[in-house]
Amino acid sequence: MSLRDVLVVGAGPAGLATAIAAAKNNLSCQVVEKGALVNSLLHYPTEMVFFTTPELMEIGGMPFVSPYDKPTRLEALRYYRRVSDAFKLDILFDEAVVAISALTPDSSPPVAAEFVVDTRSARGVRRSIHGRTVVIATGAYDVPNVIGVPGEDLPHVSHYYTQPHPFFRKKVVIVGGKNSAAEAALDLFRAGVASVTIVHRGPALGDSIKYWVKPDIDNRIKEGSIPARFNSRVVEIRPTSVVIECDGRQEELDADAVFLLTGYGSDNTLLRAAGVEINAKTCGPVFNPETFETNVSGLYTVGAMVAGVQSGKIFIENGRFHGEQVIEAIRARLTTD
Repeated sequence: MSLRDVLVVGAGPAGLATAIAAAKNNLSCQVVEKGALVNSLLHYPTEMVFFTTPELMEIGGMPFVSPYDKPTRLEALRYYRRVSDAFKLDILFDEAVVAISALTPDSSPPVAAEFVVDTRSARGVRRSIHGRTVVIATGAYDVPNVIGVPGEDLPHVSHYYTQPHPFFRKKVVIVGGKNSAAEAALDLFRAGVASVTIVHRGPALGDSIKYWVKPDIDNRIKEGSIPARFNSRVVEIRPTSVVIECDGRQEELDADAVFLLTGYGSDNTLLRAAGVEINAKTCGPVFNPETFETNVSGLYTVGAMVAGVQSGKIFIENGRFHGEQVIEAIRARLTTD
């Protein structure tokens, strides 16, 4: 049985940055990823352009070179593959973590001397991996914010948008008022979709929409190319329509497809099961802001996961530095032990 110094759960930018920091500090490390490398980025819209600049997405000090001011999703995927190879990161793909257990010796207070991470592969194979410390870096893209209306689970309804082609000449309703909704609406409109209608509970689209997207979507709404229903809420989703309500009046919109782009949150199921305290306000873990260690000794959390439902506060730009802080704390801890 091989006992790693660090086990990282999640191969997103924050998880990769943690593994790189471990390698630079001569700590043995293995990353466990339930899907593909940077799995969340893989499922972003196909033609997505990041809000940030290339250098703010760099990890491990490796340059992210792009001919564009704002890098594309495809460039980001290529960059993180290159980084993973350059640092020879040990990553298990298509392997979901199902449980984390702390093995504690007889001491007071009890301090975890070892963790057992139980996994299940995409093919159903089970195994247990052992580590002195565990870092959770599972992001905040796996749990969409549901709106809780009848029909939300119908097959033509999705909380994720990828590409416009399947919806050519179809009628689409998009629920949401921020970047994801605006970019999806513009992408579908330009691809020849029969009609795209935005439904948003607020009086206007969010001010946080990317500065080069905001005037575009505002102009399309103003000219009527992309109809919008503001101050409206979805009442029901039917097989061929969406029922919305505004000021007590209901309206039925034709819809061949519905995108509920209302944001995402982190899944704290693993943390709860491992004994980590959860912040009642954020639904994220309670942790030391200097070391990112939770109340479970030796168990840390980094990236968007730390913010819970407030995941919008953590981006690649700031989350990429969490790993360095964590590994510094782990290095000091293992040296002391």
